[in-house]
Parts: sequence; C-alpha cells; structure tokens
Amino acid sequence: MRTTAVVAFAFLFLLATACSGASSEMVQSAPPVTSKPSAAALKVEQVTAGLEHGWDVGFLPDGKILVTQRPGKLALVDGGTKRDVAADFSDVHVRGEGGLMGMVISRDFATSREFITCQTHKEGDTAVDIRLVTWRLSDDGASATKVKDLLTGLPVNPSGRHSGCRPAFGADGALLVGTGDTARPRHPQDRTSLGGKVLRVDAKTGNALPDNPFIKSANPNEQRVFTYGHRNVQGVTVRPGTGQVFTAEHGPTIDDEVNLETAGANYGWDPSKGGTETSYDESVPMTDKQRFPDAVSPLWTTGEITEAICGAEFLTGSRWGALEGSLAVTALKGQKLLLFRLDDAGKVTEVTLPPEFDDKFGRLRAVRSAPDGALYITTSEGQDDKLLKVTPGA
Repeated sequence: MRTTAVVAFAFLFLLATACSGASSEMVQSAPPVTSKPSAAALKVEQVTAGLEHGWDVGFLPDGKILVTQRPGKLALVDGGTKRDVAADFSDVHVRGEGGLMGMVISRDFATSREFITCQTHKEGDTAVDIRLVTWRLSDDGASATKVKDLLTGLPVNPSGRHSGCRPAFGADGALLVGTGDTARPRHPQDRTSLGGKVLRVDAKTGNALPDNPFIKSANPNEQRVFTYGHRNVQGVTVRPGTGQVFTAEHGPTIDDEVNLETAGANYGWDPSKGGTETSYDESVPMTDKQRFPDAVSPLWTTGEITEAICGAEFLTGSRWGALEGSLAVTALKGQKLLLFRLDDAGKVTEVTLPPEFDDKFGRLRAVRSAPDGALYITTSEGQDDKLLKVTPGA
C-alpha cells in the first residue's frame, strides 16, 4: 500500500499533468486547480459483497437498494443482506463494456414500482442496439418484469466498446442519458445518431422534451439531443439547487474529462476528422478547438494520462461539513475517488484525493448519493465486487 507521502506526490503529479500537459489544441487555458490529499477523513463501510461488475445503484423508498450488474443480474440489498432479483435479461448482449448498465429509480416508484435501465440488446446472437427499458419491481422485491422499451436505437458495437450508458434525473424531472459513441467515427458529431451524446427525454415516453435545443429538427433522434461531440460519457449528475449538469467522460489514452453541459453545445470529439476519415482515429484531441472553435472546453482533464473516470455525484447535506457540495468522481483504471470543489459558475477550484480510497478497493464504478446524504460506491473487479457506504469520518 502506498504511503501518504507517495500518495500526495502521485496526485500532485497527476494534477500537474492535467493542468499543464494537455494539448494546446484542446484547452486554451487550464483551469486553476490546487491539488492536495484530502484533509477530511472519510468512513468507508462494506455494505455487501458477492456482486459482479456492479454498474449502478438505486435507492428505494423503504431503504432497500437495487444494484445492476453488467452480466445481466439485478440485486436487492437490504441492510447487509443481498439477494438476486429474478428478471428476464436473456436478451442482454453481454460483451466487453456492454451489458446491463446504468439505472434510475422512477420518481413515482412509491406508486408505480418502476425503474429504468440502460442495456445492450440482442436478437439471437446479434447485437441490435442499446436501449432504455422500463421495469416494474414486485411488491416483495423478489422479481422484476419488463414494462416496455422506453427508447431504442442507441448504436451498439458488437464488441461492447464505448456503450455508455448512464441515466440521471434533471432538476426539472427530465431524464438525462449519457451515451457512448460505440467507437464509430461519425456518431459524436452526427446529431441524428444517439451515440456520443447527452440525451434529454421524457421519462415516461422516451420522447424529446419540448424545450430541447434541437426540438425543431425533423429528425426525432436529433430532437432528443441535449449535447453532442462526446466520446464515452460514464457519469451524469445534477448539482443540487442549480440545475447544472456535470458529466465524467473517458478519453482515449489521454484527457479524461469532467464537463459542465450547456444545452445544444458541441464538446468537440470527432474521430472522423470532419467526415474525411472512415477509421476511428483516436489521435484527434478530445476537444478539437481547431476544427470546432466554439466547442466547450472541459472543466478538468487528466492530461497526459487516463484514469478512466466513471460515476459522478454531489455530496449533499450538512453532515459533510467542508466537503458539502463537492463533486465526487470515481475512477476505474485509477482506482481512486476524486473530490472536486466548484465555484458558483461550476469552475473547478480544487481537487482532493481521499487516501481512504487510493488503490485500496480496486476499480470504482458507480457513485450515488442516498436520500440521507451517504455516498454509495461499487467496485468493478469482476468477481466478489463490493457495495461500499461512505460517510464523513469521526
């Protein structure tokens, strides 16, 4: 295990590269960031184990927790007890990064018992698409039945590469969905494709909302687009009290990004090089300011390395003290938790690294805030994965 000094040095190096090592083509000026190990202690408790690539977490009104698992499994956690939920996931295409992925609990769950998942879909042995599916949980929590396909037609790669797919509710009740470009060069800049986007749809119908930025388009897919020019959005969260939408996104071999989403904006990923390249050319900048001068620059990047940042969530409630309002972002490859302090405009002012997580739990994927403000995080090692509960330390 690393010593505190080594952790501090490694993180200072990471943030130095993030602020000064990024390509000048990508970021015109680096955000002011002060890097340091987190001074606030955290308490980390294991809630349960025995998961397999726990992908997302949802909190039920009775205190129980649903957990999606990428191989097409659903678990219900009650206290420290985990049990499998019977559901027909036989049509889920489980390969690579694809499978049963993100989830949100419907806002009317208390009466409808419904929740929504992102999942890759197959017919026979053929991958067809990625889709949002509405499910209903039985009264006893033992099983779930499919209600309907909420939204179909998100592109899929048979290998599962860059499948996305993270849903979250906006402050206004809109369903926001971060999607991957499925490693297809034209998808990010093609607004008629649902890949490489943040979508904004009605949670009951899957249709575009009337105030979406491209609602006047004749194409129903483009009507659903909130932002575009993304590579592989893994985290979507809304800042409490503001409506600001933040995302965490995988870069290629450099430049994972934290972004503040602006309706209708282009985030500059274009491996097709303006449609001139038919291969998936990952040598282009994550945010190509030369090709797209108006592309939105990231709030923060990992610079010349990748951490495979994943879930994103805000710390809420006075119990967090000085950490209240911080943006928590998990890392798969980096095996750490990053805490971002933001100003009112959403700019990053400080990033800290809680030593309680650095390389101690393996790959970290989901991060969700419970109704009581506790943070829940899943590990994603592929066997005997954990659900962790994080609260302020003593």
